[in-house]
Amino acid sequence: MSLHEDALLVLKDYDGQGSQAALRQTYLDHLQAHPDGMWKACRAGHLTASALVVDPERGRVLLTLHKKLGMWLQMGGHCEPGDTSLAAAALREATEESGIPGLKLLPGGPVTLDRHAIPAPCHWHLDVQYAALAPAGAVEAISDESLDLRWFRYDEVAGVADTSVVQLMERTREALQRQQEHG
Repeated sequence: MSLHEDALLVLKDYDGQGSQAALRQTYLDHLQAHPDGMWKACRAGHLTASALVVDPERGRVLLTLHKKLGMWLQMGGHCEPGDTSLAAAALREATEESGIPGLKLLPGGPVTLDRHAIPAPCHWHLDVQYAALAPAGAVEAISDESLDLRWFRYDEVAGVADTSVVQLMERTREALQRQQEHG
């Protein structure tokens, strides 16, 4: 299965409500119109994969101070030819940028979707956002893509990050709660 086919299946299964349902359809329409819509070379926009690294035991998330944007964000980025799925791309990005081995994606697929404008020559990132659970005793290691890495308590995130990261954290916490109730 190609990465493009995997993305279509993931998005068809994604259970987004309200504005997330409309965004899901935007992603599906984009992929239908652009066979190259998974790759950075697609100038109309492309899917990206990211993951919020979370330590639920300590009630905190790991954010990266993005080198180009100067903003605190979740780990993530462009899909690469070796990625076998969106989930694999998100996990690869989270592992590379956090330096933490042994991350595991929260079961259940993506936590949320976020579409944001980017500078030319491309126009849009259509980000598929997952949550990655840090193993006990995880120690981060900064990568070349970051200016800094830092753990933030849940209640600190709104003070340092934009609304997309806050929404990702809130939806991650909801998914963790559902997992505890059903697991």
